Amino acid sequence: MKLSQALSQRADLQKRIQQLRSRLKDCAWVQEGDSPAEDPKELRRELDACLEQFSSLVYSINRTNFLSKDPEGRTLTFLIAERDALSLKVNSLRDISSSLSESSNRYSRSEIKHVRTMDLGALNREIDALSKELRELDTTIQGLNWTVDLIGE
Repeated sequence: MKLSQALSQRADLQKRIQQLRSRLKDCAWVQEGDSPAEDPKELRRELDACLEQFSSLVYSINRTNFLSKDPEGRTLTFLIAERDALSLKVNSLRDISSSLSESSNRYSRSEIKHVRTMDLGALNREIDALSKELRELDTTIQGLNWTVDLIGE
């Protein structure tokens, strides 16, 4: 199985676990004399089986990410950490850029005047460069996800 397939399967399992949790909550309480719409014991068994499968799959994904490397010798774990940090940086700078783009609301000469302390053009050029780097890094990660085989236990 390729890593991308395992990631897709993990997402499906997460959805299934959430659905089972919801269904279990729905049948946890019933009016006295009534019976639940579904058997809570059976739902619990199914939830436990999904959680066990999820745990095993996450272990294999993490192990694969730690052991698999790109052509430059960087592990997938490293690349994912770099992508996450770069994404936070880009989003933070975009927030700052958005704030700098807002016009100052000054209705009269007596009101306080605000001035920018940063060069908006330079900041936007930096955001563009970092966004390109982020896209390229994400493409590298996605490419590895489709070519790397999942490493089991």
